[in-house]
Amino acid sequence: MASSNAGGVDNTFRRKFDREEYLERAREREKQEEDNRNKPKSKGPLVQRKPLKHRDFVVDLESRLGKTQVVTPIAPLSQQAGYYCSVCECVVKDSANYLDHINGKKHQRALGMSMRVERASLEQVQERFEVLKKRKVPGSFSEQDLDERIIKQQEEEEERKRQRRERKKEKKKEKAAIEEETETDPDIAVMMGFGSFHSSKK
Repeated sequence: MASSNAGGVDNTFRRKFDREEYLERAREREKQEEDNRNKPKSKGPLVQRKPLKHRDFVVDLESRLGKTQVVTPIAPLSQQAGYYCSVCECVVKDSANYLDHINGKKHQRALGMSMRVERASLEQVQERFEVLKKRKVPGSFSEQDLDERIIKQQEEEEERKRQRRERKKEKKKEKAAIEEETETDPDIAVMMGFGSFHSSKK
């Protein structure tokens, strides 16, 4: 005879779940998440950064061009190959990336500036124009400077032409003097190979 529980499975050990209890837990979790979403996230005090300002110094990209340098792994960052940023304490390998770095957000934040530009008033713009008008940029010329340069170039050109004419006159005189010498002295003409040019007919 077969036993009575051979065909069946003993599932008395299975855990029974209370559906209402878990629904209540889910509702509480959703409510907490909603409250957290609505709360302002305060990781610390807000940092007020100054607006972006233009550079008051010239970026040196050419002082180390063409120079050789021994690079060792134990050298400090400022003496390694490339462009060293003292603000961020990092080395950038080429000039294009260095310019990107010093114009970038991370560098400007380290300087205490945001990437926003302060809106200028009409008076500030007019003052800036006046400052730039007064500042004479090397290499820029006024109309008077341009006229003076044109006159100077014309004078130099005239002087060059005069010197060329004088050189041509001197060469002609030298040539004429050589021809006179060869005509007067037949021995020199023979020595120079001009004797065969004379006609043998009398």
